Amino acid sequence: MNLQNEISNLKHQALQNKKAYQKLILELKKLKSYDVDELFHTQHEVVFAEIDCLQCANCCKTTPALVSNEDINRISRHLHISAKDFMARYVAKDDDGDTVLNKTPCTFLGTDNKCSIYEVRPFACKDYPHTNRKKMQQILELTVKNTEICPAVVRILENMENSME
Repeated sequence: MNLQNEISNLKHQALQNKKAYQKLILELKKLKSYDVDELFHTQHEVVFAEIDCLQCANCCKTTPALVSNEDINRISRHLHISAKDFMARYVAKDDDGDTVLNKTPCTFLGTDNKCSIYEVRPFACKDYPHTNRKKMQQILELTVKNTEICPAVVRILENMENSME
């Protein structure tokens, strides 16, 4: 399946695979934290050798990025505007009360899927899809949720399921 087809089928596929993902999470919770991290980090490297985020950018097109005060200060300096102006123009509170960029697709996403503030982008963007961080056991539910957004996460979980059979 090509990447564009994968992207258009993400939500349907996530729903279809929900039970399998829940079973995988239960298996991963039985392992040592270090081993879970190692599984994720290995698959992260394998999958991102195959997937070019610039061909997708679905996260930027569908999900408002979380922004911290540090992100706001860094980006506003880069844009040569005050943090207050940046917040007024580009930031909102989401339904959970989190501070997020206020538009989807992201205001800073170009038609070529490149980020116009890439070098100073929010940490949440830099870290996404969070599959190469430490303590992956703490964010397994978030990882499953990200299967609705990121084809790389789907492939990572599928590879992990296959390797654990």
